[in-house]
Amino acid sequence: MTTETSTTAELLTLRVALGERSYPIHIGPGLIDDGEHLTAGLTGKQVMVVTNDTIAGHYLERLTAALPKDLDVRTLVLPDGEVHKTFANVERIWDALLEAGFNRRSSLIALGGGVIGDMVGFAAACYQRGINFIQVPTTLLSQVDSSVGGKTGVNHPLGKNMIGAFWQPRAVLIDTDVLATLPPRELSSGLAEVIKYGLIHDVHFLDWLEQEMEGLRRLDADLLARAIERSCAIKAEIVAADETEQGVRALLNLGHTFGHAIEAHMGYGNWLHGEAVGTGMVMAADLSQRLGWISVDDVERTRRVIAAAGLPVEAPAEMGVEDFLTRMKLDKKNVDSHLRLVLLRSLGDACVYDETPLDMLRACIAEFPRRH
Repeated sequence: MTTETSTTAELLTLRVALGERSYPIHIGPGLIDDGEHLTAGLTGKQVMVVTNDTIAGHYLERLTAALPKDLDVRTLVLPDGEVHKTFANVERIWDALLEAGFNRRSSLIALGGGVIGDMVGFAAACYQRGINFIQVPTTLLSQVDSSVGGKTGVNHPLGKNMIGAFWQPRAVLIDTDVLATLPPRELSSGLAEVIKYGLIHDVHFLDWLEQEMEGLRRLDADLLARAIERSCAIKAEIVAADETEQGVRALLNLGHTFGHAIEAHMGYGNWLHGEAVGTGMVMAADLSQRLGWISVDDVERTRRVIAAAGLPVEAPAEMGVEDFLTRMKLDKKNVDSHLRLVLLRSLGDACVYDETPLDMLRACIAEFPRRH
């Protein structure tokens, strides 16, 4: 397994090494207007750009204008928000493809955040048993997480991302310029996933994030580019080692079992994904300390860096112990009814653990601070 890196001027390119399914991650300014890199990930002459009604006004016309004039380019604008990450909206993509007569060599472009990326990827995985797509993520969260790795799907009322498929993109184009207009709450949501990489894999990156958090929240372009690069490099390495989450890839779910429970219980979109994961990572650190693996100081350090990113570090007051446990039992990592959690052996070193005593887990949830 290798993850290749190359740099040309301001453009950085990483590569997710998956044999014949390998693909580049391009990181740099102006990529939405870069027809050369957009076209390199396409096949055939039929292209459909799918976005949402928030992003469309900012970037849809620019992206389509950058595509070669000899392509048959169609567009589809879906409603924005996690609540719209549904099978019904994926069907709208299939309807549009069928009505336009798109064939097996056609391509989809996902222009938007994680909701659009996940739905477009799922639609691509299923349409005529699989067509190509590329990711053009427009939020920090989608740039460092959901656009890389080939996880696609939709939410179900009982659980987040429970319906989907592994389907790798042909390319990921991360335009760092789009972050200049990212709302503060969305930026903080993305920083949760950035912090996650330091907690599970690279304590030196965590050190750097602690030092530079103020600048990251000020949207310093150089700091954000470095954070994106390191996050994507870590994810590319893990995905290349375990594409379909049979082992090490599960570590990318630190805080997600708790976080997905919060998202589902509170109603998708009421807590942003990164907000729920931020709180979930503090809960995972608390449980790790109860198991004797990390110190109280480590838990407090985790809490501080997550709070410094502008994220909540308290669970919803509306959720009791049974509310958490009921949702957590539906987690995709669980095997044979055993609850499998990603926990911290130390900062920078995570593991998947399925032997947490139920009484300890209950105490962790019951005693965790609540957000009123």
